[in-house]
Amino acid sequence: MTGRDLRALFSTNDRSVQADEAFTNRSSQWETAATALTEHLQHLSAPGFDPEDLEAPRNHVLVFHGVGGIGKTTLSRMLEAALTDAGRRPSQWGEPGWPADRILPVRIDLARSAGTDFEQIVLTIRAALTRIGRPLPAFDLALRRYWEANHPGEPLEEYLRRAGLGSRFGQALPQQMQSALADVAQALMLPGTIGSAVGALTGALIGALRERRQTVRALAGCERLADLLEAEPDLDALSFYPHLLAWELAQLPEGKRVVPVVLLDTFEDIGDRTRRDLERLIQRTVWLLPNAFWVITGRSRLQWADPALQGQLDYTGPAAWPGLAHTAAPATRTPARASVRQVLIGDFSPEDCDDYLARRLTRDGQPLICEPMRQVITARSHGLPLYLELSVARFLELSRSGRTPVPGDFDHDFPALVARTLSDLTPEERHVLRSVSLLDAFDLDLATRAAGMTQQAPALRLVERPFVRENPFSLWRYHLHDLIRSTIRGADDATDDRWSPQDWAQAAQRAFAALGEQWAQGTGPGRLLLVGCLRQGLAIARDFRLDLDWLADAAWAYISDSVWEPLAPPARQGTDGASLQTPSDALVETLSSLARRQHEHRQHTADRLTAVITARLLPADLHDMAVYYLAKAQRDLGHSDASRQGMQQVIDGGGRLGPAARRGLAHLARLAGDFPTALEVAETLGWEGRHHRVFAEVWWVQGDMVQAAAAYQLGRIEAEQHSVAGEAATAQAMRALALAFTDPDQADNELQLAEQLLAGVNIRASRINAQIAALVRDAGQSGDWEDRAALLRSEISIAGLASVETTLDLAVCFHHAVRGSHDELEVGIARLRRLTQSGNYAYYTDIAHFMADLPLPADHAPPQWLGSEQATRARWRGLVTARREHLRATQ
Repeated sequence: MTGRDLRALFSTNDRSVQADEAFTNRSSQWETAATALTEHLQHLSAPGFDPEDLEAPRNHVLVFHGVGGIGKTTLSRMLEAALTDAGRRPSQWGEPGWPADRILPVRIDLARSAGTDFEQIVLTIRAALTRIGRPLPAFDLALRRYWEANHPGEPLEEYLRRAGLGSRFGQALPQQMQSALADVAQALMLPGTIGSAVGALTGALIGALRERRQTVRALAGCERLADLLEAEPDLDALSFYPHLLAWELAQLPEGKRVVPVVLLDTFEDIGDRTRRDLERLIQRTVWLLPNAFWVITGRSRLQWADPALQGQLDYTGPAAWPGLAHTAAPATRTPARASVRQVLIGDFSPEDCDDYLARRLTRDGQPLICEPMRQVITARSHGLPLYLELSVARFLELSRSGRTPVPGDFDHDFPALVARTLSDLTPEERHVLRSVSLLDAFDLDLATRAAGMTQQAPALRLVERPFVRENPFSLWRYHLHDLIRSTIRGADDATDDRWSPQDWAQAAQRAFAALGEQWAQGTGPGRLLLVGCLRQGLAIARDFRLDLDWLADAAWAYISDSVWEPLAPPARQGTDGASLQTPSDALVETLSSLARRQHEHRQHTADRLTAVITARLLPADLHDMAVYYLAKAQRDLGHSDASRQGMQQVIDGGGRLGPAARRGLAHLARLAGDFPTALEVAETLGWEGRHHRVFAEVWWVQGDMVQAAAAYQLGRIEAEQHSVAGEAATAQAMRALALAFTDPDQADNELQLAEQLLAGVNIRASRINAQIAALVRDAGQSGDWEDRAALLRSEISIAGLASVETTLDLAVCFHHAVRGSHDELEVGIARLRRLTQSGNYAYYTDIAHFMADLPLPADHAPPQWLGSEQATRARWRGLVTARREHLRATQ
C-alpha cells in the first residue's frame, strides 16, 4: 500500500525516481483490531447492552503504543483506510467478519501541530455521523445550544470550513441540526420563528420532558436529556453530550444502524501526567459513548485502569477498564471477555526493513537503495521505522550533493531520533534517560543513583515509556530500546539541555559507583549479581577511563568459582597491546580472555594475555592473575618451560594465586613424569591449592583408580563446601573418568552428576574430559565408538588443548587393547609418541604398552613411578582384562 511522498519528490531533480510511502505489513496489529472490533459488535448485539448504563465496565478501547517513529500514525491511517474502503486494505490482512456498511471510521489527529481541541473532537465525530443521512435531535439540540452560548454570532458553517471539517464531511451537519430544531418545534407546536430561537425552544422542551407530554415521547426515552439541557452550556457540559449521541445511535432503525470506529492518534500530545484537563474530557467522551469502538495510538500505555488516578479522571481502575489493566482480569459486569487491549507495537523484522527500503525509492521498478546499503541500514535500525525513513532522507541528501552513496554512509546516528525521543519528556526524565543510556539494564534504584537524584519519581515515570522495555525475570528488569540507547549516547544532538563531555563523565562515575554499591550490598543472587555488575562496570570504566576501584575485588570474585560466564564487552580491538591504554582496558582484556578461552584456541588466549602483561597497566595482584593464566595456557599448549617460569613468578610475588601456582608446578611435575615431586607438592597445598585433585591426578596415572576416584570425590565435596561450582564440576568429571576404567555401571551415575554440575559452568576442558569418560565407559564395544572419538578429537584440536588430546588418545588405546586390535593399537601408540615427543605426558606411551602387556622400547626413558614399574603395569593390564570379562558377562 503506497502513496506519494511529496517531501522526497521535492528532494531531487531526477524525475525517474519514484518516491512512494511504502507501507510494511502490520498484520498482527490488524488481527488484534479486527478481533477486538468483532467482540465489540457482538457485545452491542447482546440483549443486555444498554448505552445509558453508566456503571458497566468498558472494554471498547484498543490501545497501540510504542516509541516515537515506530509507525503508530501509519498504522492508524491504514486502519482508517481499511475500514473505509475494502479495496485499500492490504491483501495480507484478510477479510473482516462484519458488513462494511455497518462500520463508520473517523480518525482524529491529536498532535499539537494539528491544533485539535475538544470542541473539534466532538464536532468531528458528529460530522462523521452525517453519513447516516438523518438528524440526531437530542444531541443536535444540546450542541446548538452550546454553540450559540459559546460562539455568539459565528455561523457553524464557517467554523466547519475553517477547521477543515466542511471539506472532509460536507456541510450536512448544519442542515441536519436545523432540521432537528424544526422537528422539535413542530412537536411542541411552537411557531416556526420560535423554532430558530434555541433558548426558547430548549425551555419549552425541558418543560415538556418534565411533564412527560406525549408530544415529545420520541425524546422522552432519553432520561438525562432534560438535565443536560438545563446545565450551563460550557465545555464541561459539552463533554457529557456524547451520552446523547450514544442514546441516538441506539434508536436508529436496523437498516440505518452504524458503529463509529474513532481512531485517536498521537494521544501523547493531549497533555502530561500533571495536567490532564483535556484527557479528562476525552476519557469522559469515551466512557459515555460505549457503542463506538475507540482505537487510540500514542507513545505510552493508557493509564485509565490505574486506581491512583482517581480524582484526576472520572472513571478509573481495573474494574472500570478491565482490558487496559497491566494484567487484564474479567470484571463481574463485563459482557465481552476482558482481553488485553494495550498492545506494544514492535519493531520491524529484518525482512520487513529490507522490504520497506526496497520499495521506498525506485527507478524503473528497481530499488534505488542497493542491497548492501539496505543491510547496513537494517542492522543499524534495530527495526525502528523512523531510522529507515531518516536513512532514506540521507540517501536523497547525499545524492543531491553530487556523490553516489555507499554502504559506509549509513553507519550513522541521527540526532533527530534524540529530539523525537525527548520531545515529550520532562527535564528530570530527560536527565534520567541520558544517565541510564550508560547501562545495559537497570532498576529504579540504579537509574535514580546514576542520575544523581534523591527521589525515584522521574525514574518511575520514565520506565512507563514505550522505549523502556521490561523483563521481570532479569536481574535488572528495565532496558532501553537498543537504537534509542546507542543514538542518545552517540549522536551530537542539538537539544537545549544536551550534555557536555563533563556531564557524561560525571554520570558515568555515578553509575559505576552505584553498580559497585549494589554488588557490595548483595542486592541480588550472588553470582548473577557479580557477573551483571562486572559486565556493566567494565564497559563504563573502559569507555570513560575510570579507576578500577571495586572492579578489582569483583574480578577476584569472578575467577574464584571457575564458572567462566561470558563477559562483555570485548577489548576494543586487536591483541597487540596498542589498544590497551588504561587499567580498565587491561582488565577487560584479561577477564574477556579468561572467559573466551573456553571457546577458542589456547594460543589465542596466550597471545591476548601476553599483550596485557607487556602493557603493564594492571596493579601487581591483577598483573599476577594475567601471568598465572598465561602459564596455564602455556601448559595446555605443551610449553612447559614457559609455564614453569610463569608459575614460579606468581609464587615469588606472594599474592593470592600463590597456592594455585604451586599446584601448577605440581601439574608440571606430573606432566614430566616426576610423580614423587608432584605428590610432595600436593601435601603442601591445602584447599587453596586444590590438594585432593592434585593427589587424584597423580594416582590415576598409576592405574590406581579406586584411590584416585576417592580423592576426586573429596575434592568435589570440599569445593561444594566452599561453594566453588567450577572446581566441583571439574573434580566430578575426573572422578567419572577414573571410575569409567573400573566400573562402567557406576560411571553412568557419576557422569550424570558431572553433566548436572557442568551445566551451570563454562569449563571446556572439563566438559571434554566428561566426554572422554563416556568413551572409556563404552570402551570395547562396537558401533559408533570411533566416530564419537573422531568428533571429539576435532573439538579438542579447535580448542588447542594438547593435554586433553593425549588423554583422548590414551582412551583410544584402552579401547583397542580391550578389543585386542593390535594394528589399531600400534597406530594409537605411534600417535601418542608424536604428541608427547616434547617430554610432557611421555609416560602415556608406557601406559598404552602396559594395557596390551607389550614390552617397552629398549631406548625408552621411564618416568618416576610411585611404585615399581611392574606394579603399575599390572594395574593397567588388570583394567583391560576386567573390562573384557565385563563385556563377556553382559553379552
